[in-house]
Amino acid sequence: MSMTSREIVRRCVHFEGPERIGMSLPAPFPRDIVFWGNLRLPGFDERRRTEGDTEYWLDEWGCTWARIHGISKGEVVRGAIGDWGELDDYVPPDFGDERRYDEPRRIVAAESDKYVIAGLPGGWAFAAARYIRKMEQYLMDLVLDRERVDRLHELIVTENEKVIRRAAEVGAQAVMVWEDWGTQTAPLVSPTMFREVFKPLIRRQCDLARGLGLDRWMHSCGCMTELMYDLIDAGVQVFQFDQPTLHGIDRLNERFGGRAAFWCPVDIQKTLQTRDREAIRAEARHMIRTLGGHGGGFIAGYYGDNEAIGLDPSVQRLACEAFVEFGGGAA
Repeated sequence: MSMTSREIVRRCVHFEGPERIGMSLPAPFPRDIVFWGNLRLPGFDERRRTEGDTEYWLDEWGCTWARIHGISKGEVVRGAIGDWGELDDYVPPDFGDERRYDEPRRIVAAESDKYVIAGLPGGWAFAAARYIRKMEQYLMDLVLDRERVDRLHELIVTENEKVIRRAAEVGAQAVMVWEDWGTQTAPLVSPTMFREVFKPLIRRQCDLARGLGLDRWMHSCGCMTELMYDLIDAGVQVFQFDQPTLHGIDRLNERFGGRAAFWCPVDIQKTLQTRDREAIRAEARHMIRTLGGHGGGFIAGYYGDNEAIGLDPSVQRLACEAFVEFGGGAA
């Protein structure tokens, strides 16, 4: 094969006929993608402490997290802005600080043949805002206090724009957000509210990234299929779904095949849980032939925490082998 990993993924995203599907799999399987997402300011004090079985720490947005030590991954227990009166004095982390980008530069230099994705720490704004205000309060704020919500969003997007500019300077090929927009059955907000509040923010960030030559990727859990037309219209090119069957693989292909690319493992919630070799292989092949059947459009993924989904790594290995076999990655 003559294409580098970078070129394979780029062609998958742009539907330009890669010589095989893109893959982001663990060794010994192909890995075409690398990330830089840890933009922590050197020396930042998380103020970690343990009280009984609970561990607490602070993030750079000013939110306090807690987890049951050694068991849970944690959740925000106190937002950075508990009362809107604190908004005037709120100062978000400065993601333009040059000290944050030493590690990204090292990654880009060391992985010169790979497709490099830079993570946006605030999501499109929703991800950070829901922690800063806490989810239940934030969803009410969207209805009851739009003016202050808009001010908070502006603070977050301004910092994201600094990251987007740095990503282009450092040499990334794409920016990506991790922002969960759905329940098991529907989006967290109505399509009307999404178009009014969030779509302009997403378009603004995507336009900046596009102008700098960066692709735009997005992860979301949950069934947010109804929002995808607007996300694509705003500039999102690639969707990373760990539960593609929640949307329906054929439905994704019928509605969005050739318009957006997809980066997915075999479904972690449904298909992998069967531990059935033939079912796993069939889904891997089906995604390649449908979502990837547009002169590109599919990147094979791997869920990085087998313990969290209750699986032995051998189960996902079946999926990796199928992706390589049916996706053209075999030597």
